Amino acid sequence: MFPVATPDPKRLPRTSLSTIGVEHIRIDSIKSYADTRATLERLPHFDDRIRTLLQHGDIDKVRSALQEIQGDAGLVIFSVATHGDWLQIISSKRNVVQYVIGNVLVSTQMTQHELAAALYAPLRIVVYENESGAATIEYDRPSALFGQFGNKRVTSVARDLDQKIHDVLIRAAT
Repeated sequence: MFPVATPDPKRLPRTSLSTIGVEHIRIDSIKSYADTRATLERLPHFDDRIRTLLQHGDIDKVRSALQEIQGDAGLVIFSVATHGDWLQIISSKRNVVQYVIGNVLVSTQMTQHELAAALYAPLRIVVYENESGAATIEYDRPSALFGQFGNKRVTSVARDLDQKIHDVLIRAAT
């Protein structure tokens, strides 16, 4: 067992707490869960080979690959977490999935000015089958999340992201 020492108060990490307002958006689709999800998954998926280019210092190739992959919507899916599968541990499987969606070129525009912006980039979106059998999409408005940093350059980029993500999700829902 490790000896327990009394911590020196001068050596404790400094912590702070702030409260932020989050604008939460819910979109009730007119389509089924399966159709909404299929439409959303037409977004390009991130290609990890781009990371290899980055590791080799091929920055121009990285930028080119990122611009190419993002497609018309300017967004890519980084990961998909099928939360509904895990519900069978305690009840029964449900149709609910979380997407991590974003754009590396957009997120770096924010994180270069505010490293803590990486907490919210890329964005998380949840899609689930609601009581009527259609899909519901929920997410937090990017400009509200990123606006907490009080950096006009970050908030400006986030406002553009507001529209980009909203447009993609409305298309998926209709």
